[in-house]
Amino acid sequence: MQTTPRRWLATIAVAAAVFGCVGTPGPGGDQPRSSALPAPPDPADNPTTPAKAALGKKLFFDPRLSGDGSMACQGCHYRHLGWTDGLALSRKVGGGMNTRHTPSVYNTGYYTSWYWDGRARTLEGQVTAAWKAQIGADPARAAAVIAAVPAYQAEFQAVFGAAPNADNTAQALAAFLRTLNSGESPWDRYTAGDRTAVSADAVAGYELFVGKAGCAGCHKPPLFSDAQFHNVGLEAGKANPDPGRFAVTKDVKDLSAFKTPSLRSVAISGPYFHDGSVGSLDAAVRYMASGGKADPNKSGLLVDRKLADREIAQLLAFLDTLTSHERFDPPKLP
Repeated sequence: MQTTPRRWLATIAVAAAVFGCVGTPGPGGDQPRSSALPAPPDPADNPTTPAKAALGKKLFFDPRLSGDGSMACQGCHYRHLGWTDGLALSRKVGGGMNTRHTPSVYNTGYYTSWYWDGRARTLEGQVTAAWKAQIGADPARAAAVIAAVPAYQAEFQAVFGAAPNADNTAQALAAFLRTLNSGESPWDRYTAGDRTAVSADAVAGYELFVGKAGCAGCHKPPLFSDAQFHNVGLEAGKANPDPGRFAVTKDVKDLSAFKTPSLRSVAISGPYFHDGSVGSLDAAVRYMASGGKADPNKSGLLVDRKLADREIAQLLAFLDTLTSHERFDPPKLP
């Protein structure tokens, strides 16, 4: 049974309260992290193991998975860009363009639906869909290419007891993605007890974030997302507005609603929003703080917060402290 967003958020909150600083493996199992986020849940049919995640890590960086051998999954998700690509809209294998901004894959294991509109119900399903659409692969054929590499063949046999195929390749990739959990940000160290980790402006920014600015209404700590879908007015006035969540649910209240992105490492993962339309974090914060553009379906949580420039600067100081600095070493491919 899939965990509902409310139960999932409650699980995070309880774990944070009980454990505080949770020493769980960082991305790819590289090191422990100092974070209030517990380890993400595993599906019963694809439990994460160090060996499986290590295999998925290699596959994530291997362009041989793509249709023409030119692009790895990592081609849209770079560690130094907060696991995004730094582009408003990214290009697919074959030259096609995406219509939405590449979301970060940080902390993706905590969600219960994937993509900006939530159309994927499992992380494994999202991996397979992106494998086909983004990097232009026939998964069965791509798995056969991987199977022809002796080192991969041996590793798949050790992890799955089977040769590479479309299903277990997606499972390995998903297992790796579940290890990309943010940690070792200055704010994590501050909440774990290091009062020297952030500035006074950042602390003031957090108070605004959970108070006057209203940011925590959707960006709930410690993930800094509510995993829900909201219309923030960005599609208003467009000739062909993106229907967002409505395309999945057919419910009019979901018109142009998109999943709340986590703000973990937001300072390095611009441009911003589902359409990549805002280039700077300062401009993104000002847009949200102003209440956004008029739209009949806009979330009631978006109102003009009447923030002064000094308060905007403090919010930005806080958001900057959410940038993770955990170690990550790219894999060596066979």
